[in-house]
Amino acid sequence: MAEKKAAAKAENNMTIEEAFKEIETKISSLEDENISLEDSFKEYQEGMKLVKFCHDAISEVEKKVQKISDDGSLEDFE
Repeated sequence: MAEKKAAAKAENNMTIEEAFKEIETKISSLEDENISLEDSFKEYQEGMKLVKFCHDAISEVEKKVQKISDDGSLEDFE
């Protein structure tokens, strides 16, 4: 269920900052020596989905910035 929750947050316009905070929470959970193997695997999967979300969002911004740089004109960000 937590996996679906992380995916739903990413789909509901989660900000990159919120995703990074959630990733930090996942890391803290994984560092807990009392976490079960099954729970650690779930936390890892959710964390990787969040990392992909952040990567995709940052890549999209980089494309827009590169487009502006290549074009030489100032356009509104889409």
